[in-house]
Amino acid sequence: MGVSRAASLLLACACLAAAFAIYAPALDGKFISDDGHYVAQNPYIHDPSVENLIAILNPGSVVALVVENYAPVHLMLHVLEWQLFGESVRGYHVVNVVVHTLACLLWVALLLRWGLSPVAAWLAAGLLLVHPANVEAVAWISQLKTTSAMVLCVGALLAHPRRPGLGALLFGLALLAKPTAAVALFAVAAAGWVRSADREAQEKGDWRWGWVAVWALLLAAFAFAEFWAFNQTAGQAPPIYPELAERFRSICAIALRYLVMASTSWGLSTFHETPPAASWLDPWWLASLPVLAVLAWRLFGMLRERRPEAIFWVWAVVSFAPICGVIPLPFPMADRYLYFILPGLIGGAALALPELSAWLAPRAGLDPGVRDAWGGKVAIGLCVVLISFFALRSHERARIWRSSEFMMADAELHYPDGAAAQTRKATRAALAGDVDATVAALRVARARGYNRLDHLLGEPAYASLQSDPRFRAVLLEMAQEWLDRLQLNPSPSQLELRLVAQAHVVLDDLPAAIRAIERALEVEGPISEDLERDLETLSRSQRIREHTRKRRAGGVPSE
Repeated sequence: MGVSRAASLLLACACLAAAFAIYAPALDGKFISDDGHYVAQNPYIHDPSVENLIAILNPGSVVALVVENYAPVHLMLHVLEWQLFGESVRGYHVVNVVVHTLACLLWVALLLRWGLSPVAAWLAAGLLLVHPANVEAVAWISQLKTTSAMVLCVGALLAHPRRPGLGALLFGLALLAKPTAAVALFAVAAAGWVRSADREAQEKGDWRWGWVAVWALLLAAFAFAEFWAFNQTAGQAPPIYPELAERFRSICAIALRYLVMASTSWGLSTFHETPPAASWLDPWWLASLPVLAVLAWRLFGMLRERRPEAIFWVWAVVSFAPICGVIPLPFPMADRYLYFILPGLIGGAALALPELSAWLAPRAGLDPGVRDAWGGKVAIGLCVVLISFFALRSHERARIWRSSEFMMADAELHYPDGAAAQTRKATRAALAGDVDATVAALRVARARGYNRLDHLLGEPAYASLQSDPRFRAVLLEMAQEWLDRLQLNPSPSQLELRLVAQAHVVLDDLPAAIRAIERALEVEGPISEDLERDLETLSRSQRIREHTRKRRAGGVPSE
């Protein structure tokens, strides 16, 4: 049974209304976390001058270092938003909700093309629209890169092969919004492989494999630029799991965690700090083996039979690959990473369920007539119940993205022993004047990867502890760690040199701090005015120190 244009339009409007209802608690959410260097404090976004736009397009400019990625399309969208909304957050949130809804509506068209019935396609898109794992990607302002990349990615797949030039253009733009859009290349190749088994489809025209090769060239060119930018920032992070066996076990365990989050919404968190699978008896690793084996068997079976279901499993696997832990990332897991994995899982499950139902029915003693009459209705009913449950969960989680405080509280709730929880404990202890508890919590956080020296120096809660030797011991260790790491970079950015200066201040080496700031002023960057103020403050402190030293030595008479 098809869906008329009028019904499709009504469903689209219902999706948009549902999305706004779900995300209403987040519409006035503040700029938080990454929103600062992407939007709120990014001068390249605020001033759309030709010079700044060229810097955004240049993968070797300081802009890529500031945002730790080469994502010019994403930044250009924020340039436009800043001109429209400025510091008013509601406009940014409205755009995110609209773009997310558009991605889900385009996904309906792709699901129809790849073999789902209209009812199944709309239900699958409904699941994608309301899934709680997507709240992070939609409610977090700077995650416009994720939703916009999905729109461009699906648009590219819809354009190919009838409008291959447009498809290649959209694919290139999708990559420049977020690297995860690379999945479109593998999806279009898998779709071509499946289509090649259809004689009728072959007679209608070629799959335009030459244009698919253009997609591959675009990906190769982008990968070079992205590797250049990434290697200067997040790529400098040490491997999350340096031991190969532990890395392999942890990748499988993370895959199972994602599958659980995708199917139940259980385990979602603003920050994930999952422990590595340190043992061959780790329960997540052991439980992952049969689940992943079944999925692998299904994937290769569908590829061998050239069935559309294979496209979705390829989509899910390729979307998981970059964030599985092979590439060193600051956080091995995040809710937002599921935004690209979910379409593959939902589409694959939607196409597999009828076959699974047909296989289970006789084994459960169900009459084929009863199964045919009620099976579809039961499936639709269960899907509607799941969509309703997910919508309520998403509405609840949208509240978390109103402020950094709510965001960090959610991380502490789910990972009470994690770095986020320990830093919150340290802040509370500092406000209470408990230095020992503050230091103990910070040391636990450091062992879990926390190294925000700038936060410890700038957070008002720690102001009264700056001269305490117990607190200073933590500062000294962290400062030396920063120096050891940053001095390995032959071409540090302004931001990195400012961190070097802060580390030298902690180590009580003002001349070295002044040299670091002077060097930073010679480098192109967005914080030159702040650096000039830093230099003035440090120079004044150094003059006072020299004057005091001379007075004590008797070289300067007392006034």
